[in-house]
Amino acid sequence: MLNFMPGSLAGLRVVDLSRVLGGPYCTQILADHGAQVIKIEPPGGDETRQWGPPFEGDTAAYFLGVNRNKLGVALDLSQDTDRIKLLDLLARADVLVENFKIGTMERWGIGYETLKERFPGLIHCRVSGFGADGPLGALPGYDAAVQALCGLMSVNGEAEGEPLRIGVPIVDLVTGMNAALGILMALREREMSGRGQFVESTLFDSALSMLHPHTPNWFCSGEDPQRSGNAHPNITPYDKFRTGSVDIFLAVGNNGQFANLCSVIDAPALAAHPHFESNGARSAHRSELRAELEQRFAAWDGEQLADTLIRNGVPCAPVLGLGAALGHPHTAHREMLVELDGYRGIASPIKLSRTPATYRSTPPALNQHERELFGEGDSADRRA
Repeated sequence: MLNFMPGSLAGLRVVDLSRVLGGPYCTQILADHGAQVIKIEPPGGDETRQWGPPFEGDTAAYFLGVNRNKLGVALDLSQDTDRIKLLDLLARADVLVENFKIGTMERWGIGYETLKERFPGLIHCRVSGFGADGPLGALPGYDAAVQALCGLMSVNGEAEGEPLRIGVPIVDLVTGMNAALGILMALREREMSGRGQFVESTLFDSALSMLHPHTPNWFCSGEDPQRSGNAHPNITPYDKFRTGSVDIFLAVGNNGQFANLCSVIDAPALAAHPHFESNGARSAHRSELRAELEQRFAAWDGEQLADTLIRNGVPCAPVLGLGAALGHPHTAHREMLVELDGYRGIASPIKLSRTPATYRSTPPALNQHERELFGEGDSADRRA
């Protein structure tokens, strides 16, 4: 039996009714840091168990990525007997996380207004697309559709290309992070008031919150941003560049970094050129600067150039594939890979010095912990 140092959230009990990504990502953050998370799935399971290939056995990698460190049971909450079991769990819980279609919990008689009377200290967190009311209230939300609606797609893509979905479900992930933050804030306030409260994290709000610097630029100018590919709308050179081998990404944020760049590539005169001596001038002469830089970069191996630049104070990196990124020595140094009983995953990015994240159990099989949580035979008849 492995022994683990108690995490920062040890003693916290979370009942997780959420499915797919935003909610499960939130609860995995809490579980990694010591909370006991009980994942409750419908009898058919979280639909992401089938979102493959690839699969590990009969479970899709998608599910495995956000459900470790959780106990798993299956309940049919449309049935009175299973709602009673849920209420028994909530009586001993600190947090409830759910992302049902709005109105579902109320139809079952376990909405927030009902639960807060029965469990006044419970933190009830709802992850939803748009919230319960307003012009889009209670409508279903999915990451890609919200990327489109909130302007994220409009700023992503090549300058002459079409709006492009960001290649990871960034809205779902940030919504899950915001949910975890909200839960921790509510728990902190409960220490003073003794009362729980309702926490809401929506895809719509989270998507709008991510649009920096485009929203402040719009507030200032009133002009819709244009797609710029890899280039930054405000800073130059902040873009992908060709070299003699792999491409690199430069993220030069000030004149000192630009001078260092010019020194490394033996072109100090570029830093003093009137077209390049300030960020404003460089931004006005982007194409000219790109030609000057790529002419010199062609003599360099991209990975060597990136390493030389960053060690000389110039933010830069080679453009790597996922396998190369996971195999990078710094990935191992930062302990960002988890291996546990055949499971592999990405570790928590939240590092605490005394109470670090721990990886105690692999993602549960469907209904794996029924006996542990409810005793023997409680749902055998239901599944038959």
